[in-house]
Amino acid sequence: MVKFGFTVKDPEGLRTESAGRMVEEAIKCSSKVTIRKGEKSGDAKLIFHVLTLSIKAGQEVEITVEGEKEREEAVALENFIKEHIV
Repeated sequence: MVKFGFTVKDPEGLRTESAGRMVEEAIKCSSKVTIRKGEKSGDAKLIFHVLTLSIKAGQEVEITVEGEKEREEAVALENFIKEHIV
């Protein structure tokens, strides 16, 4: 299991468009990808799960990647999020 976190910087929080791009990237992973905000978590490959977390600006989010290729998939996903989402 590999975990990494990020803080949402967009003043509007994690908007539908950004969440959709993140979900599309997570779907490329063969590993299980979970997104967590506080005590709530969901499948990062499902847009409904991501949006129901209602992630606002300044909130911390944790991503967990579990599977055979977890290390390389976590690195790729983290790089994508840092480059395109936050």
